[in-house]
Amino acid sequence: MGAAENRIDSFGLPGPARSLDDEADPDADLTSDQTPQPPASSRIRSGLLKLIVGLLAGLLIGATASTAQGSDLRPDRTSDLAELVSQAEQRRTELASRAVELRQQNQELAEAQGAPIASPDPSEQELHQIAGLAAVEGPAVRVTLTDAPADFAPPGVDGDLLVVHEQDIQRVMNALFAAGAEAMTIQDQRVIATTAVKCVGNTVVLHGVPYAPPYVITAIGDQAALEAGLAADNAVQIYRQYAKAYQLGYQQQRIDQVTMPAFNDPVVKVAKAQR
Repeated sequence: MGAAENRIDSFGLPGPARSLDDEADPDADLTSDQTPQPPASSRIRSGLLKLIVGLLAGLLIGATASTAQGSDLRPDRTSDLAELVSQAEQRRTELASRAVELRQQNQELAEAQGAPIASPDPSEQELHQIAGLAAVEGPAVRVTLTDAPADFAPPGVDGDLLVVHEQDIQRVMNALFAAGAEAMTIQDQRVIATTAVKCVGNTVVLHGVPYAPPYVITAIGDQAALEAGLAADNAVQIYRQYAKAYQLGYQQQRIDQVTMPAFNDPVVKVAKAQR
């Protein structure tokens, strides 16, 4: 009977009644009601810590609201790179136009005050034309490069290979200059010695300005010689074969007469020692 009573107790069922001596046993387990409570000082420190954390959080929220002043601290426009580029280009165009106006006003004021006007130097004018700092006109050859259609996606071909890159434009430029091009524009921007064509994302940047396709390269010179130079250039012919296979655009045409503007952006000038 005693063994049976012990098994029942082990499963938490009512066992034999305890005697008064058992209740007085100092080694007996403490019940939940007899769990020791933390000292009063510990409870006070815990309450103070919670209060300090709450005050700091409130100060942080208040400072953030004061800084924002009712606006978004991270507006969407700062993450829109295309919009930032567009705004920068618009600002650059406005400043360039303003610079042209100021130069014109300066010239008019100098003439009104009777300032001597230097006679044009033929050699200097020719150098300006060669350097791209003077407007020129003449017969030209134009090459237009375009990306493959957006819905053209052949299997196993990276989409990055279906767009025009900087090296494709440079191949055409090099072939035209090698064939005797006297002046050149890309996207109607005059090409000078420091002109660099760079790919940035899905656009081409020229003189700090991003352009989307089609990319138009125009060269003034002997049209027959320019066409022959394009036909004889291996790099251009490889691109044309690639363009035909993957539906990139390559268009070549003659233009009877074209006027190219002078390069208007600031250029580095070399100081000359007086003799």
